Amino acid sequence: QVQVEESGGRLVLTGDSLRLSCAASGRSISDYTMAWFRQAPGKEREFVAVSRKGGDTYISDSLRGRFTITRDNAQNTVYLQMNSLKSDDTAIFYCAASERYYSRIIDWTRMRAYDYWGQGTQVTVSS
Repeated sequence: QVQVEESGGRLVLTGDSLRLSCAASGRSISDYTMAWFRQAPGKEREFVAVSRKGGDTYISDSLRGRFTITRDNAQNTVYLQMNSLKSDDTAIFYCAASERYYSRIIDWTRMRAYDYWGQGTQVTVSS
């Protein structure tokens, strides 16, 4: 099975950019659909972005245009590029992996689609 570990979270200012990394070990991420979720203080964990095994990606409607997900199968790493950060982006960001198959994108936006999770990395956006 795969293990994933997030990194790159830190304190940034409003308007800054930040790239998070999700390094996988144990298995190749080419066998997995990879995703990012986030959990803001006092809120439920929410979907951010997914990179499916087949190569296509999907970003949450509210974040499209600012966030981008990419994968580097050779480095066994998935990235989340975040631009024009706002204070509302303050959250713990989690990487997740799944071997399941779903044809509908909406299924990939749900936590139950993923079997493997990292511990999270804190992103704080200060004004």
